[in-house]
Amino acid sequence: METYSKNVCELKHKFVSLYKGNSHTTEILPNLHDDSFLINSDQISLLHGFLNANPIYSNKISEKISNKDYTIFEGDLNNYWIDSIKHDASYAPFYTTWMLSAWGLAIEAKNQGFEQIVDIGSGDGRIAFCGKISGLEAHSIEIDENLVNLQEQISTKTEIDFKPLCSDATIFDFGTLSAKKSIFVIGGVPEIGEVLAESVIKNVLEIPHFSDSSFVLTGSHSHREFSRDTSDFGWGLLIKKFQLSVISAISLPTYWTMDQKFETPYVFTKKE
Repeated sequence: METYSKNVCELKHKFVSLYKGNSHTTEILPNLHDDSFLINSDQISLLHGFLNANPIYSNKISEKISNKDYTIFEGDLNNYWIDSIKHDASYAPFYTTWMLSAWGLAIEAKNQGFEQIVDIGSGDGRIAFCGKISGLEAHSIEIDENLVNLQEQISTKTEIDFKPLCSDATIFDFGTLSAKKSIFVIGGVPEIGEVLAESVIKNVLEIPHFSDSSFVLTGSHSHREFSRDTSDFGWGLLIKKFQLSVISAISLPTYWTMDQKFETPYVFTKKE
């Protein structure tokens, strides 16, 4: 996955240097099979289908980068961002990863032998969608009903059922999910996502068939002066509290790092 991460991050930097538009939200996908992104032609078509079916995006531009053909998707997530913070139990506003970043998380989960991926605070459901088309069982848990409606629209249009569910993940009964080898991807960077992460990990580990589950934590390279934790990309104390071990960490582009030289680290952990 180090090579994959390197390739996606290099694409992001090339894209940022070339892009002349002023869209609030942008995505870029290869148009053809490309071994650099561990994706076949059918899967590329499905990723394009997700963004084409997603009302966040309203315009497409063809672009050639390093002699390869790409499509740039332009859009605006402001309306969904505003809705996402209206809930008292919402611990992180809705921002998007890149589609290629979501794909990378799904591929890493599959490479590590997981059978089921559960996307917590799933936004538009892209990580669960990528998990499903990679061959994993997938579930998408999101508290905001408008985002869940968005996911259901995408699921219907793409004919990919990644099981969107409207629920507060901090009180969700994870015992209702299939007893498969599972990995839980938790949205929210440290300091704003701690309550969500702690609640989900605690509740999941209390379920007998999930007692040895794994969790992906969205880390950060930047730490506020008053931050109490700078280890493991901001999650060191939580990892220690729940006796987790770090399996791997991969850096991938997200919406909030588009104008930065660094990326977002995703920390893969497992119950010891």
